[in-house]
Amino acid sequence: MEPIIKLKNVKWQREGKKILDDVNWEVNSKEHWAILGLNGSGKTTLLNMINGYIWPSEGEMEVLGCTFGKTDIRELRKRIGWVSSSLSARIQGTTDTQDVVVSGKFASVGLYDMPTERDFEKAFALMERIGVRHLIGRSYETCSQGEQQKLLIARGLMADPELLILDEPTNGLDFLSREELMKTINELARSEKAPTIILVTHHIEEILPVFSHTLLLRGGEVYAQGANEDVLKEESLSDFFNYPVSVEWQEGRAWLKVK
Repeated sequence: MEPIIKLKNVKWQREGKKILDDVNWEVNSKEHWAILGLNGSGKTTLLNMINGYIWPSEGEMEVLGCTFGKTDIRELRKRIGWVSSSLSARIQGTTDTQDVVVSGKFASVGLYDMPTERDFEKAFALMERIGVRHLIGRSYETCSQGEQQKLLIARGLMADPELLILDEPTNGLDFLSREELMKTINELARSEKAPTIILVTHHIEEILPVFSHTLLLRGGEVYAQGANEDVLKEESLSDFFNYPVSVEWQEGRAWLKVK
């Protein structure tokens, strides 16, 4: 089986400083992963690289079977859905919710192409699937932050991506809105037509059981990777955070506490 993501000895540096150093990582189809790390760990840089916005300084990289340096990155991006809270700030508030979703087909921020009636039918179906069909006809700015994140997930699914990246999707949400969004993500990941999903977070409790594997990034290096039960251990996480912590498992989710 061909891996969805394959990085071999990947490095990236800027102004002589290494941001990513010797990253080796492989993700298989339908194998949902979480990427966990503190601010400045290299998570955003890794995402930008996977999406082809930056290139490795050294190493080999394949995404969806496409080798970097031998593929049209613009075409590759059409096969990747990316949901980020930073995207929300770029969307004009008066935009209709269904237009936000449809724009995902064209990978644009704003609707500049001419969508078809079938495009809107698909958008409505996705909004139903994500639980925001009641927002049809509303402007984006009148939706809550949690509703906006769900709309962005529907937008990310509009082009039927093979890979969906959720970049800290709960950023700024209160704990009730966060749990509601995580429930939506869990249902999506378990669905038969789900793409391979990468969840990026710095909150360990957001790693739902459906995300069976975790990559720990620290200082631009892979600290650990593998099945959650092997990676999310008290001793290793205390060393990872350089601070004593305890881990309590509840319904397949690890919850972190400071000792």
